[in-house]
Amino acid sequence: MKPVQRIKPTDWMRAPATSAVIDALRADGQEVRFVGGCVRDSLLGGFSLDAGDIDIATPDRPERVMALLDRANIKNIPTGLAHGTITAVVAHRHFEITTLRVDVKSHGRHADVAFTDNWQEDAARRDFTMNALTCTPEGDLYDPYGGIADLEASLVRFVGDAMRRIEEDHLRLLRFFRFHAWFGKGAPDSTGLAAAVSSAQSLRKLSGERIRNEMLKLLAAKDPALVIDIMAAGGVLAEIVPVANDTQVLRGLQVIEAETEADPVRRLASLVGDGADAKALAERLRLSNEERDRLVAMLSPPGTISAALDAQALRRDLYTHGAARMIDWLILAWAENGNNVDSYRRMITAAKSWQPIALPIKGADALVLGRAAGPEIGDLLKAVEGWWIAADFAPTRDQCLEKLRNLAGDAD
Repeated sequence: MKPVQRIKPTDWMRAPATSAVIDALRADGQEVRFVGGCVRDSLLGGFSLDAGDIDIATPDRPERVMALLDRANIKNIPTGLAHGTITAVVAHRHFEITTLRVDVKSHGRHADVAFTDNWQEDAARRDFTMNALTCTPEGDLYDPYGGIADLEASLVRFVGDAMRRIEEDHLRLLRFFRFHAWFGKGAPDSTGLAAAVSSAQSLRKLSGERIRNEMLKLLAAKDPALVIDIMAAGGVLAEIVPVANDTQVLRGLQVIEAETEADPVRRLASLVGDGADAKALAERLRLSNEERDRLVAMLSPPGTISAALDAQALRRDLYTHGAARMIDWLILAWAENGNNVDSYRRMITAAKSWQPIALPIKGADALVLGRAAGPEIGDLLKAVEGWWIAADFAPTRDQCLEKLRNLAGDAD
């Protein structure tokens, strides 16, 4: 297999950390190449040393890879020894080095592999043509399956037989949609789509963690709504988010988030709507505790959330619920109705600048008045707090103490 073209090595390829790893791996004259996402994204003009791990392939066995790195005093970790993957760490950068391999037996979730020195065989086991690209450190680009043409056409296409690729690893079904959301334009590859739709039930065999990771990455794309609609029409979405509604709110959310960073968890909430069993969905997708709590909150907004919320009521809700929760609720409400843009923008701006405040008095102040510790202290403080909130948080500590004394005297 000959290179199809030579590209000018980019900054990340020439960086000292990258060069240190490449020099170590080639110390005895072995050929190594960059593979996968770093090559693909470089051709699209979007990869840098800070963009993620750099993947490198080599014919050397993992034990040999570790020996070469040790000889160069490069920290290395056997992150996937059975599958031939070693992680090299230089200047806090991670380089995933994997031995060329072929699949011996696939299980739908992972595969038993055998190592090889054949670059074509290694490329044949990859999922999409754009991910089968390899590049030498000097810029020689190898393209065994037409990945460059597919990149130029914004086409996500499986390597070889689409159904076989999915049978080897069921997650590739979901990756097909995720990659189309990020790199595709127009209708998905018809052969790949047919294979994905016919294999939709195979997603049930995957762990929630694997599905979660792919789904949140998909939702982080610039415009995932079109792909979500395709997944829904093919019965794929129902296997992942059974309670999903249409994408109307998601589309509104994408417009709002166009000038900011996409928020995948908020976009997930927009798909299911208020009243859905958020805890069940979080468990199904194995969301983190933080993601679960946030999803539950977003799907249970207080009844006060609306474009008509005045400034004082907004401050009251910010005090009660916190800025992060309020921003989520306000953005989702805005996305749902699409009106009162200026009102929602004003409230979101106020929420972003909100500084948490606390009642100026504490339980110790009630104890000074001779009150015994117990439920009565809490009741008195709650009463003062209600008065303080109703006064738009204006009363000072002295005024709150006076109110506390008056309430304590009335309670005698």
